[in-house]
Amino acid sequence: MILSLGFIGVRILPDSYRFLSIGALGIITAVLFVWSLREGLGLNLTLLSLILPTFFTLGVGLFWFLLPSSVFARIPIIILYGLGIYTLCLTTNIYTVAAVRTIALLRAARGVGFVLTLLTLFLTFDTILSFRWPIYITSPFVLLSAFFLYYQGFWAVSLKKEFTVKELSVSLVSSIVMAEVALALFFWPVTVVVGSLFLTVTAYILLGLGQAYLEERLFSQTIREYLLVGLAVFIGMLLATNWGR
Repeated sequence: MILSLGFIGVRILPDSYRFLSIGALGIITAVLFVWSLREGLGLNLTLLSLILPTFFTLGVGLFWFLLPSSVFARIPIIILYGLGIYTLCLTTNIYTVAAVRTIALLRAARGVGFVLTLLTLFLTFDTILSFRWPIYITSPFVLLSAFFLYYQGFWAVSLKKEFTVKELSVSLVSSIVMAEVALALFFWPVTVVVGSLFLTVTAYILLGLGQAYLEERLFSQTIREYLLVGLAVFIGMLLATNWGR
């Protein structure tokens, strides 16, 4: 409720303070989640559970300013954000508890976390591409945002409290691939929405394959399924591109 009402407060502030206000709302999100998860958090990798809620708030907040000023466009976003952040409260709570002992709801929490990670990535990519920055700014921003969200997504597989090179390396490689795809899209005459969707589908493939790899379930059938999805979206993007521009 507090975070949802925060978006109404952001709307009241002058436009010159909008980025600062969204940043402040992201910090408040992290603080509130630290308070609500304090029993399961420690000075270890359980702190990664704070990444997705914070980025979710930042992603929705930045996307918020791309919407029409109509109340009919903004109220549904506030409601969806409130439901999403409540779901993240449940999901991250399961993560922190599962880091200590095995619980039955972990698989469901991973599925929800997977979907919300992709949604957050889409909102983030859509915002980054909307700024139409030069490629030497866009690619690093895509890499940085993808790295943090990948890291928490891959950590959700093991939920280990100790640092492991394997999860870090998979996150770094996946983020570099995302930056390379963003670099390729810079020379591709696609709209912001189509480019964001393609980046999100790429993230879906890399996140799914990476989690399967970390779970030691990276079978040939799994690889084919993810690659077929990527190929179908790639062909769709080719057909949707206005090559005459």
